[in-house]
Amino acid sequence: MQTITLNVNGAPVTATIDVRTLLVQLLRDDLRLTGTHVGCDTSQCGACTVHLDGLAVKACSVLAVQADGAEVTTVEGVGSSEHLHPMQEAFREHHGLQCGFCTPGMIMAGIDIVRRHGADLDEATVRAELEGNICRCTGYHNIVLAIMAGAQAMAALPAAAE
Repeated sequence: MQTITLNVNGAPVTATIDVRTLLVQLLRDDLRLTGTHVGCDTSQCGACTVHLDGLAVKACSVLAVQADGAEVTTVEGVGSSEHLHPMQEAFREHHGLQCGFCTPGMIMAGIDIVRRHGADLDEATVRAELEGNICRCTGYHNIVLAIMAGAQAMAALPAAAE
């Protein structure tokens, strides 16, 4: 067992965990942040994508002890039901979901894509960057449109509001 301290969605968290605990298990099972989904347990689907110190990672491939001292942001931490993050709003407006299982990971990946590439995204870039995030329902068309629209909306915000 090991005690770790991290910031999750802006709040300090201290947990004593088995060193084999995955970050996704800590988030879902211990902290009850169930927006981070487990789809494959092999880091192939991207449903568990979160931001670790500002970078998108698949939480099923990171040990929780590796996040000791880090800033973790889940889909619950990027917006609220009253004030959606621009990427969440873009997914809603452009129907970038069907069953919704992959949506949290897609939103987190989309925010990361914008942070790395900026707002002027083209369809080919978004499709290439989404490799490793699997949707079994939509065929990606509306997901790509949503990320491109979310990128434009994020660009219109002050940097601190992202």
